Amino acid sequence: MDALVKEKFDSYPKEARSKLTRLRKIILQAGAEYNVGPLEESLKWGELSYFAQGGSAVRIGWRPKLPDKGYIFFQCQTKLVETFREIYGDIFEFEGKRAIVLEMDKDIPTKELKHCVYLSLQYHKLKHLPLLGV
Repeated sequence: MDALVKEKFDSYPKEARSKLTRLRKIILQAGAEYNVGPLEESLKWGELSYFAQGGSAVRIGWRPKLPDKGYIFFQCQTKLVETFREIYGDIFEFEGKRAIVLEMDKDIPTKELKHCVYLSLQYHKLKHLPLLGV
């Protein structure tokens, strides 16, 4: 883990850090399981960011004003969240066109979240397909 990324993780309260660490693990697992290639882990706009060539960045974050929620952010100019709503609208809560919102005290629907992460990490290869090829 990059020093700046570690510093960002360390800045979160214990419960938020635990959930974000779990989200990081899911993102890295999705990248490996779907064989998207090397993932770049960095900070973008002050948030933890994950990127693969040919894809769109996935960011994770937490907000002190809403401490019981964690966020997975996607590029709002894409049709990613729109597609996620279509296929996983009964599983996830969304914020506009940019985020999946997760309750910090609930289990993460890992299989579905990995699929969303994969679609983002491969977005530019899939964006021409209806529902991103789902």
